[in-house]
Amino acid sequence: MEFQVGDLVTGIYKTGKYIGEITEIKPHHFLVKIKAVLKHPMQGDLHHPKQANVPFFHERKALSYHEQTNIPKQMVRRYEGEVPDYNRSLKNALFALKEELEQDQSEWALISLQCLQRLEQHYNF
Repeated sequence: MEFQVGDLVTGIYKTGKYIGEITEIKPHHFLVKIKAVLKHPMQGDLHHPKQANVPFFHERKALSYHEQTNIPKQMVRRYEGEVPDYNRSLKNALFALKEELEQDQSEWALISLQCLQRLEQHYNF
């Protein structure tokens, strides 16, 4: 599938999923300008997913509106449809992740929920 600068796409970056616009095509990546959040990034260590006892438990913010990031080409798909409002999409993605974590009684889920509560304050909902 061929992509061009200006195409709207979905892309996965560090466990988060976003809608964005391709601004540059590189050999192995697309530079994508973020327009909306479809899935909030998971919390914790990417190399030890869903584990609480790690050297550093990362608090992961979603990429910001119009932030640009390199996304590997294999993680990008064409996006068709209306692009939701960034702030509304961020709030929906955060609350969806919180609901999922509230069903999980693991130590990882509890620490993740604490991170998301801090992020919610940072995002200013």
